[in-house]
Amino acid sequence: MNLTDLHPLEQSALRQLALSVNKVFVTGAGGFLGLSICQRLLAAGIQVVGFARGAYPRLVELGVDMRQGDISDYDSVKQAMQGCDLVFHVASKAGVWGNKQSYYSPNVDGANNIINACKELNIQNLIYTSTPSVTFAGQDENGINESAPYAKTYLNYYGESKAIAEQLVLTANSAQLRTTALRPHLIWGPNDPHLVPRVIERARAGRLKLVGNEDKLVDTIYVDNAAYAHILAALDLVTNAKCAGKAYFLSNDQPITMADMLNRILACVDLPPVTKRVPASVAYTAGVVLETVYGLLNKSQEPIITRFVARQLSTSHYFDISAAKQDLGYQPLLNIDQGMQKLKISLTT
Repeated sequence: MNLTDLHPLEQSALRQLALSVNKVFVTGAGGFLGLSICQRLLAAGIQVVGFARGAYPRLVELGVDMRQGDISDYDSVKQAMQGCDLVFHVASKAGVWGNKQSYYSPNVDGANNIINACKELNIQNLIYTSTPSVTFAGQDENGINESAPYAKTYLNYYGESKAIAEQLVLTANSAQLRTTALRPHLIWGPNDPHLVPRVIERARAGRLKLVGNEDKLVDTIYVDNAAYAHILAALDLVTNAKCAGKAYFLSNDQPITMADMLNRILACVDLPPVTKRVPASVAYTAGVVLETVYGLLNKSQEPIITRFVARQLSTSHYFDISAAKQDLGYQPLLNIDQGMQKLKISLTT
């Protein structure tokens, strides 16, 4: 990726960021969003140190100084962060199934390690990739903003652990360490390893169904827009610091029904639209039963439906992103139609 390949607004933000930072640390560098952030930093001539559990030869070829380690191991994290002046903490364990420790260790302990290493190494800027799941308690979220409270109860350990980690990061904000948290919702695009392949796989197997009798609106975000927002947050931290100590919802600012979103993805590979539906109450009950059975059997395999998934697919999730627009100067650079065109090309070539 060359700087000139990017939108002029991205080029401008990256050139300004390059004036203030020399070396950036990116956790989860091998992930979907992490890779996109790394590519942009490299295009601006910024040194990038990547941190991940596995080996990523492609990132090394791109010019990332890759360090392999466990985010819950403080010594490994601290050693890898030495010499950096800004951190993107993107890594986390995502998912809807698993025991408490499997989420708390990477998500909570990992965030603590990043914060403590920043303080010890005098790294002054930290951007944390959070999730809208921190406010989700199983009910509709219709155009909520950041004043919405954290959920009182969570339907899985992912949302719970991310909420704790986000609060740790924001509480750590100070004159010595400026922090902010970004909450992108349903990131998708070319090379997406999560949403897109799962939708296509289930559709081809005849197991893709809509949950609930009413179509609810949801927000999504194209991966390039999510990466751009992270760059803007970094630029603000090192200049104005309006975003310091704050969390921000991020999206494409185009609420869409889940049915429409799924069918647009399916159309990219010429699959018929999904029309079958399951009542929300039936899906939730099935989630309760399956979680109980899987728990009793100590199965690590994810159930086909969980309480969280049932509620996620049958409720609305769209957000007021006015704060990100005002404080970060964020605006989506590609709309859903443009993103789908790029996704289709990637899936058919």
